[in-house]
Amino acid sequence: MGKIIAICTSAEKGTAKQKTERAEFLTDYGIKGDAHAGNWHRQVSLLSFQKIEEFRAKGATVKDGDFGENLIIAGIDLRSLPVGTILKSGEVILQITQIGKECHNHCAIYNVMGDCIMPREGVFAKVIRSGFISEGDEISVNNEQLKNNRGRQYRVWIITASDKGFAGEREDVSASVIRRIAEAAGYTITGYTLLADNQADIENELKRICDNNLANLILTTGGTGFSLRDCMPEATMAIAHRSAPGIAEAMRSNSMTITKRAMLSRGAAVIRENTLIINLPGSPKAARENLEFIINELHHGLEILTGNKKECGNQ
Repeated sequence: MGKIIAICTSAEKGTAKQKTERAEFLTDYGIKGDAHAGNWHRQVSLLSFQKIEEFRAKGATVKDGDFGENLIIAGIDLRSLPVGTILKSGEVILQITQIGKECHNHCAIYNVMGDCIMPREGVFAKVIRSGFISEGDEISVNNEQLKNNRGRQYRVWIITASDKGFAGEREDVSASVIRRIAEAAGYTITGYTLLADNQADIENELKRICDNNLANLILTTGGTGFSLRDCMPEATMAIAHRSAPGIAEAMRSNSMTITKRAMLSRGAAVIRENTLIINLPGSPKAARENLEFIINELHHGLEILTGNKKECGNQ
């Protein structure tokens, strides 16, 4: 059981958050009156009180809300909870959607201290059920849900490589197909990027997501064929730390039972840092067939990769 130490909001983006004694949380929106609320996955930001205190012990002078956090919670190690965890305070229900964040521009705290805890300790959530939360209220983790879902709802980022899609000349149907399959399998979509078929841009985006721990799994679509502009496998292999060839081989093998043209797919599968990257074909039909074939087996690999399971035996 945890306790709400502080509630902080800001009416405008780019301004410091200020403490408030009570706030209204709105389903699929966030905190009423907070500039960062909206129909997206980072409606509410949370930090553990203990982590802030440890940072203050290093000499940092920070007030509640200075990290951009909406809720400061004591008694729960938020950073240790997996994506998908349910938090309940009174009538309000929150679901964790992201752990950590990328810091595009170093904040004032970083410039003074040479460090900031929000990128690695910050936790983000969406509002599942509306209600009010007041300073001092209790907040709890749904332990049964946590037991059932720990390690299952991994974070997925979808990247599409398409010149026509990037130019607005073609609807990105494949990304929507991938999203539906991944979400149905219990994964949480934390990001989406649409790029032209430019290897340097694709490499930079893959590195950004992996190196900042923005996703456990990146599913790409497009750029795996024989066109001179197709460069997704080259970009993927260029930033890889380790190869995972069995995944791509399995997809091609299964697709060969559908069409012999599957032999022309050049998709790769690799690991960078703690993120698995898998190239899917560009057509919605092929993307669906390939992802549906591998999706159930990816869970075990991600358990090993993220440290949620120590051994591969007896599977």
